[in-house]
Amino acid sequence: MTTSEQPGTQRQRSRLGAQLLPGGRETRFRAWSTRAGRMCVRIGGESHVMEPRPGAYFETVLPVGAGTRYCFELDGQALPDPYARFMPHGVHGDSEVVDFSEYEWRHPDWTGRELAECVFYELHVGTFTPEGTYRAAQERLPELVDLGVTAIQMMPVAAFPGERGWGYDGVALFAPFAPYGRPEDLMAFVDAAHGLGLAVFLDVVYNHFGPDGNYLTSYSPSYFTDRFHTAWGQGLDYAEPHMRRYVTGNARMWLQDYRFDGLRLDATASMQDDSEEHILHELARETHALGGRHILLAEDHRNLPELVTETGLDGIWVDDFHHEVRVTLTEEQEGYYGGFRGGARELSEVINRGWQYQGQFWNVTGEEHHRGKPATGLEAPSFVYCIQNHDQVGNRALGDRLHHFESVTLAEYRGASTLLLSLPMTPLLFQGQEWAASTPFPFFSDHAGELGQMVTEGRQREFAYFSGFSTLNVPDPQAAGTFESAKLNWAERGEGEHGRTLALYRHLLRLRREDPVLRERSRRFIRAGAVDTGAGEALWVRWETQQGVRVLLWNLTHTPLTPGLLALPFALPPEVLLHSEGDLHAPAALGELHLSPGEAALLAGPVEA
Repeated sequence: MTTSEQPGTQRQRSRLGAQLLPGGRETRFRAWSTRAGRMCVRIGGESHVMEPRPGAYFETVLPVGAGTRYCFELDGQALPDPYARFMPHGVHGDSEVVDFSEYEWRHPDWTGRELAECVFYELHVGTFTPEGTYRAAQERLPELVDLGVTAIQMMPVAAFPGERGWGYDGVALFAPFAPYGRPEDLMAFVDAAHGLGLAVFLDVVYNHFGPDGNYLTSYSPSYFTDRFHTAWGQGLDYAEPHMRRYVTGNARMWLQDYRFDGLRLDATASMQDDSEEHILHELARETHALGGRHILLAEDHRNLPELVTETGLDGIWVDDFHHEVRVTLTEEQEGYYGGFRGGARELSEVINRGWQYQGQFWNVTGEEHHRGKPATGLEAPSFVYCIQNHDQVGNRALGDRLHHFESVTLAEYRGASTLLLSLPMTPLLFQGQEWAASTPFPFFSDHAGELGQMVTEGRQREFAYFSGFSTLNVPDPQAAGTFESAKLNWAERGEGEHGRTLALYRHLLRLRREDPVLRERSRRFIRAGAVDTGAGEALWVRWETQQGVRVLLWNLTHTPLTPGLLALPFALPPEVLLHSEGDLHAPAALGELHLSPGEAALLAGPVEA
């Protein structure tokens, strides 16, 4: 590629695989291989020679259109196309030529949402509905709008082996997973969400490839490197231009061709890069250069504000908030929970700082080091908080949710939910959380034979510090029944305590959207603290803006408390806005308000003179 070529030409030439040409009657097949001396594209049993080009490229144009099935032959060996846009028969089968212009978008004027407007709902397509398809999930979108969420966070859909899985072992990153539906079905899902005012984000994995079906090394070993290693295998070599373009081109495809509003980047701490420009910085730069409101979020446990302030990402999934809530309610101390003490005072520190660790020593066995930096330069929307997500549920031995834990009451669960949804930080819900779903979310995959056994054993080793993996009857990840057990039971959502929890979530999200104080998205308006009740500590969070004062109280003691008797450093506002266990439409007066263990209340009043 010459330096005189325009950037747009470089992007065009870097698109490997099958590219439908204008008019739709011809397709350019292009591949790059440092291993092959001769390459062909095979269609319908007939092999067509690809002309060699400088730089180890091979190319041909054939009179075939969308829907054509093909594979490549490297020195006579038939191999799948790792750049395939669709693989209808799985990652080991033929690829299909896709016409991205064929889908007619119904909402082309959608402009996206600011991160400050987002309330995320994380869903797994295969278990979100009984059918486990994009089309079935699309039918449920109005119910999410009614709930009050504003953004879908879709777990990975890049093609992975088998018929079921979480999606984090993807190997053909440009091809949507066929059992969920066709590419146009995914487009229709995104389009329908936009029509309802929902932004749609996609979880992408750019730190490793799955153990089965990764054919990149068959084309060239230089995609990967021994300079870096991850917990899941050999490191990606982002210094190799083709691997770099594989990742940046993939991000551009999801954002442009499928019109996703943003991406959640999995395990960015494992995206090691010694290039002059780190791959994360390039991803942020290219994403924001697309225009619109495209957003990039990092899953990163390191508590590094420079991921936003310097690298250019928009937000970070913050582990510390989840872990402090979890330890507060369960008193667990195994594994990484050993780095957290829980309780009202610790929770208030997380809220005031944004995260807990800002340079303190992280004294967890095998990971002893100083962790984090102060987050004073980050505003509230850049912190994505949750009390559940796919990892924190699914990486437990049984896939049990927070409210399934034997010592956690529904009052405590709803109190934690009240805290999450009233803070100005960006909240994330995990599917079914809003009605305290009875269904678990265990780990499941579909790896055959010895590989399946190896994956199961590797998972047990990875989480050996959680005693449940050795003492409990852990569901077999390879069993179809494990996958089936994770499918949400939508029929229960209106029943009993499920319905009561759902009503609270709807009410909280309405307050978050409409209350003139709670809808502010700045950390400068809030502070948090703990008050000693004589029988333990309660958490308080106080907002003060020009529109008024709000106070949240969460009883984390084991005895009832009366808000008016607490020795708080401020006067309580007079109006009860919400009581997590009370009548949502007619809350008690402040003088009559009593909080049993686990219960929370939101109080409202004017700005103090």
